Amino acid sequence: MEDKRINERESIEIITSMIARTKERYSLSNGNIMLMWGYLTVGISALVWVLLALTHNPAVNWLWFLIWIIGGIATPIMAKKEAVKKGVKTYTDKIIDRLWSIVGFSAITCTFACLGLLLVCGADSWSAMFVFALIIVPFAEIANGIVLNESSYVYGGALGLAAGIFLACCIAGNVPLAASWVMPLFIVAFVSMMIIPGHVIKHKAKKHL
Repeated sequence: MEDKRINERESIEIITSMIARTKERYSLSNGNIMLMWGYLTVGISALVWVLLALTHNPAVNWLWFLIWIIGGIATPIMAKKEAVKKGVKTYTDKIIDRLWSIVGFSAITCTFACLGLLLVCGADSWSAMFVFALIIVPFAEIANGIVLNESSYVYGGALGLAAGIFLACCIAGNVPLAASWVMPLFIVAFVSMMIIPGHVIKHKAKKHL
């Protein structure tokens, strides 16, 4: 009987240790990639905002594509390096990878839809990209946080989602989206939902090394 109790206790400890290691490995990886996207988005947003204020040239908005180009190139490179460090992918890793793959597919679809409307109909629907970035992305981050039981993702994503819902209501109510307040809101939202959680995750990961 004593041997059985010891084995049960050891089994629970092994399972708990595996869960902790899985969360730690993924958190370290996701923290790095999330920080890359956060700083990249905030940096390009600030650049576009400043250039719009200085030049008043709408062509500056084409710089937004740098986010997808740079991020699209950097993400698989970073993910491949982290995959080597983590080793075998767990079921949790696969769920979260698929979750963010859906976000990537949605981003591509939304971008081409807006571009197609512009080229074919001459309709400016780029404001939809702000709504996408502040609704679909925060939703995925909140789901990520729930899966990993990480509150920084949940709270950061909730702030970004609140900003996205507010923008969606402004668009539905035909409220003009002036750069003077939309850009600061967009930047603050991404700082809250990507940069701050990214640093929180990296700090937690380093404590377990």
